[in-house]
Amino acid sequence: MDEKSNEITAIPKLLNALELAGTVVTVDAMGCQREIASLIVEKKADYVLAVKGNQGLLAEQVRESFLLLNSDAVSEEIDCGHGRVEQRRCSVIADLSMVDKAAEWASLKGLVRIESERYHKATGKTEREIRYYITSLRPDASLLNRVIRQHWGIENKLHWVLDVGFGEDLDRKRAGHAAQNFSLLNRLALNLLKQDTTFKRGIKGKRLRAAWNLPYLLKLLGI
Repeated sequence: MDEKSNEITAIPKLLNALELAGTVVTVDAMGCQREIASLIVEKKADYVLAVKGNQGLLAEQVRESFLLLNSDAVSEEIDCGHGRVEQRRCSVIADLSMVDKAAEWASLKGLVRIESERYHKATGKTEREIRYYITSLRPDASLLNRVIRQHWGIENKLHWVLDVGFGEDLDRKRAGHAAQNFSLLNRLALNLLKQDTTFKRGIKGKRLRAAWNLPYLLKLLGI
């Protein structure tokens, strides 16, 4: 719970430090808070906030809206790559009548449902998932489908790099806050390695060079 509380308090600090005017801010369910939505709007930006169990009543009301109300816009996309075929269907509802105190969410304009189906060619396995969001954007299903896809693309790419370059999935640190602390250090190291353009190798290659070459390590650290 402490880790989650720290994340909630960290999000406003990060938002205040950024120039957000004219952008769309996407935040995981942990950041689905009225105060965060208000701050994003105050910064003259729009938001797409994931809705999960942390917002029990809101999550229930969003799900029920899609069961009982007609969608105002629908968009479908199909992606092929990395040995899989993924179909995403985005539905948007502008009717907020089933959401209690909807007016307390700054500039709330729509409810979003993403239905995704992934077929893995190698195994023949099909995975299905439904995710829900609230947004200050107009009910443009094509735009929202693209915005949410980009959010998860960044998440997936980061996790893939940390797994391949740093072996996070094989990490067995469990004591205390060791896993969280080392994960933070990995991300700091990853940012330093990505900023370096003098050595044309992948992240794993740059890590090895930093371990073997002290001048290169000091250069990465700015020393």
